[in-house]
Amino acid sequence: MSQKQENKNIRNIAIIAHVDHGKTTLVDAMFKQSGVFRQGKEVDDRIMDSMDLERERGITISAKNCAVMLGETKINILDTPGHADFSAEVERALSMVNGAILLVDASEGPLPQTRFVLKKALEAGLRIIVVINKIDRADARTMEVLDEIYDLFIDLDATDDQIDFPVLYAVGRDGIAKNELEDDSQDLQPLFDVILNEIPAPTFDPAEPFQMLVSDLGHSDYTGRLAIGKIANGRVSSRDELVLIGQDNTPMKLKVSSLQSYDGASLGPADVVEAGDIAVVSGTDIFEIGDTICTKEFPKALPRITVDEPTVSMMFSSSDSPFSGMEGKLVQSSRIRERLEKEALANVAISVKETVERGSFVVQGRGEFQMAILVETMRREGFELCVGRPEVIYRTDDKGHKTEPVERLYVDCEETFTGVVTEKLSIRKGRLVNLSNKRGRANIEFSIPSRALIGYRDEFLTDTKGTGIMNSIFDGYEEYRGDFPTRRTGSLVSDRKGKAVPYALYNLEPRGRLMIVPGTPVYEGMVVGEHSKSNDLDVNPCKEKKLTNMRASGKDDSTTCSPVKPLTLEQALNFVNEDELVEVTPLSIRVRKKILSRQRRYTNR
Repeated sequence: MSQKQENKNIRNIAIIAHVDHGKTTLVDAMFKQSGVFRQGKEVDDRIMDSMDLERERGITISAKNCAVMLGETKINILDTPGHADFSAEVERALSMVNGAILLVDASEGPLPQTRFVLKKALEAGLRIIVVINKIDRADARTMEVLDEIYDLFIDLDATDDQIDFPVLYAVGRDGIAKNELEDDSQDLQPLFDVILNEIPAPTFDPAEPFQMLVSDLGHSDYTGRLAIGKIANGRVSSRDELVLIGQDNTPMKLKVSSLQSYDGASLGPADVVEAGDIAVVSGTDIFEIGDTICTKEFPKALPRITVDEPTVSMMFSSSDSPFSGMEGKLVQSSRIRERLEKEALANVAISVKETVERGSFVVQGRGEFQMAILVETMRREGFELCVGRPEVIYRTDDKGHKTEPVERLYVDCEETFTGVVTEKLSIRKGRLVNLSNKRGRANIEFSIPSRALIGYRDEFLTDTKGTGIMNSIFDGYEEYRGDFPTRRTGSLVSDRKGKAVPYALYNLEPRGRLMIVPGTPVYEGMVVGEHSKSNDLDVNPCKEKKLTNMRASGKDDSTTCSPVKPLTLEQALNFVNEDELVEVTPLSIRVRKKILSRQRRYTNR
């Protein structure tokens, strides 16, 4: 058996953390200090967040790859998402690296997604470097947070070697890292030194032929689909004759049209890519995540990547509303199917299935937030579509019992709100696991069905007056915990097509909470508000005031409607009932009944 060798000129690391703990900002600073940008070049903040949605929301949605050079050593850096709904991105990134930088906020400490991403990294056997970031915050509690990180490692059954991690203290925004809090470091050199000294170089077997596992997919307008992955063994040149081994283990000829590797934040052409480096290959549109690329002479597959199965499904369909095609360019069900299939190919956490209904598709994924991001991306691309309420995916265990996905929910709120939060979550079949109080705030841990959290976030923010923090991570499947009431209110449904007028809306305000403003186009079956009672109510938002020849003081004062905050996509998805859909266009988000005709709705009851 041949001895494994190291490629000492390469380091592959992932940056993992909870949402908004500073991953992308730290990568920016690493870029600037490693000479990726020429002197005086104008550079955007958070250059790794290339999607508009990422910049607007301040989150990373898809894992990005980049590289910096430290002397002769190339460091491939993967900036991963911190949100659990994008966990497949994290898992794929971790399959390409040998170590990880765990970034933790010096005030907030380890949060649920910190636990999630760290658990994945420890399971992969990665070497961890802990960086406590934002030590300049006024409310920083750096040493206390370090103790919490040690507790987290122990809680996740880390090995002795993994618990013996190096610690650095950083201000990522200013590009400063320190070995000790008292150090007067002015740059990230301590971090670069620890990466070179602590992160293992990638190993390979010199006796094995070229093998590369496809861990991620990309797309180029010039070369088509891109297969991204770490070269496990051997080396590859742009002239080699390669084959692709898919799920059926049958080698297929692969004509390489381009071979690239990471150079800073972009890709550059490469004649040869060595073992341990991350390569990008194009040449076919049938790449799938988990495939192996190898030489024609020695076709030998690597173990496929496995990721957690989806827990949430949502119905996507073409729009049949009277306003269909007025605001979007892409309305056909065939275009929607193509777009969803393209998403499923690039994201192993998403799968698409056809339904018996023509033009409808069931999309399965990790969470409602992931679904909302997909819908938001599609509407920005010009799609018009209808989507249903997110639903959890049930299973049946060996004994024939119905099981459902369960979440571990972490709530941080002021002590005064503990009662109302606990009561609401108990009604939703949540079980209290842990409760502790710190400095007037309560930290509560629940085990709760995933379906209980769909639509609860807005209610939680209302109950805690906007001061509560709620995070959850998937905690496996358990036996079905029973039914519970979800939405207690009905809908105000328009009974005709037209334009909403102030007089009608003013008179509808006592009936509930309106979602539209005067001048909004409406149609029969469109939901114009939330009824204050549990039943649906058909209303006429287009009703104008009857003119008479009677005059009286104050009679003709103009009617003033209360301000209405338009529904966001997430709020609409949380609001809809089982018999309702969210109609999404590039310009509008509307809630509507599945059956638009008032007469047909009542006939079908």
